Amino acid sequence: MLPALDAGGVEQGTLEVGRHLVDHGHRSLVMSAGGRLLPRLQAEGSTHFAWDIGRKSPWTLRLVPRLRRLLATERVDILHLRSRLPAWVGYLAWRGMDPATRPHLVTTVHGPYTVNAYSAIMTHGERVIAVSEMIRTYILDNYPAVPPERIRVIPRGVDPMLYPHGHQPAPAWRDDWYLAFPETRGKALLTLPARLTRWKGQEDFIDLVAALRRTHPEAHGLIVGEPHPRRREFLAELRQRVHARGLDGHITFTGHRADIREIMALSAIVLSLSRVPEAFGRATLEALSLGRPVIAYDHGGVAEQLAALLPAGGIAVGDWQAGAAKAGAWLEQPPAVPKDNPFTLERMLAATLATYAELAAASRPYL
Repeated sequence: MLPALDAGGVEQGTLEVGRHLVDHGHRSLVMSAGGRLLPRLQAEGSTHFAWDIGRKSPWTLRLVPRLRRLLATERVDILHLRSRLPAWVGYLAWRGMDPATRPHLVTTVHGPYTVNAYSAIMTHGERVIAVSEMIRTYILDNYPAVPPERIRVIPRGVDPMLYPHGHQPAPAWRDDWYLAFPETRGKALLTLPARLTRWKGQEDFIDLVAALRRTHPEAHGLIVGEPHPRRREFLAELRQRVHARGLDGHITFTGHRADIREIMALSAIVLSLSRVPEAFGRATLEALSLGRPVIAYDHGGVAEQLAALLPAGGIAVGDWQAGAAKAGAWLEQPPAVPKDNPFTLERMLAATLATYAELAAASRPYL
């Protein structure tokens, strides 16, 4: 259960687990309001229930009895809750069922939510999946009633077949790219892939590119992502910042792109400058899997990736000046990113299915 299927790490993980379940002979049922990823979900074998369980309204709780009936009718074995409001709907439905016959309950804590009773629902699973060691620490520090043995750390992962080390975009893709963005031809591309929001670091990125271009005029910045439809004023602020720094023509706003793999493969360096620690950080892991160097603020799940694959890529939070200096050095002498990536999709999926199987084999009802 999740709010929608538009874009993001939660949504991507849902599709990956659904496909894995189907490939291994299980049924995958997904409940959401739908979205741009829905056709892919269904094409890969999952059954979708179009319920608006993420709508922030008291009326959403009216779905609880209906969901309880659906869980019984569909003989669901595992109920996996991935977002707070859907989790409340799912938990209330689940709690009202017979403990001897109801599904087993799994929750995933995808981020360091605001600590309160509303967020606590994400720790109510029989098994609570933490997407990084950072999130495990967050759970134990803020919800001490959660038994540590109930938590399973399952880092997100990428498929090395989809993000192969050393991948290069096809000539036809490059032609289309340079037709759309001719200002990037022949440049050393620095890419910040993240939705446009104040804590994701676009402002620091602009300042970093401005500093870097003083010594490396070949550097060109890419800001890949789109703002929330109700936050488009931030995009206007970023464009004004680019203009004020004299970077017109040297930073490109691409908007939402479905070809982020090709963009990162074309890039000299990928950056993560989130002021708030990322719970995991899928885009940086995809870049590292491709063999692209990553410079990132050294905290959260991204710090765990760098510790395993490229420790030199970490910089202190907010120190974009150090990022500019490191980027300049790397443009002259790129670091080697190892091919052996411990954060693979197969490991993530196997650990998730093992968690399901562990619960399915348990005889003691969870109260």
